[in-house]
Amino acid sequence: MDIHEFIVEVVLENKPAARDPVGTVIQKDLLAKKGFDMVSNVRSGQYLRFYLKASDDRDANKIIEKICNDLRIFNPVTQNLTILKVSKN
Repeated sequence: MDIHEFIVEVVLENKPAARDPVGTVIQKDLLAKKGFDMVSNVRSGQYLRFYLKASDDRDANKIIEKICNDLRIFNPVTQNLTILKVSKN
C-alpha cells in the first residue's frame, strides 16, 4: 500500500441557530454602517488546513473526520464541519 501526503481543507461554521457575535459585528457595525446594507447576514467560522499521510483521499477524509470528532476540535452542537477539499501535496 502506497502512502501519500495529502492536504485536507476544513471549515468549521456556526450552525444557523447558534449565536455568532463576530458575524453580527461584521454585518451590523461594519457593512451596514458603510452603506453595504444589501448584505443581510454574515456567519463567521474557522478555516483549518491539515497535512497528513494516508493511502488515498477517502482515507485522508476519514482520518480528519475522526480527528475532529474524537479530539473535539469542533462542537457538533453549535458548529458544522465541512471538508472542502482533499488533495495530494
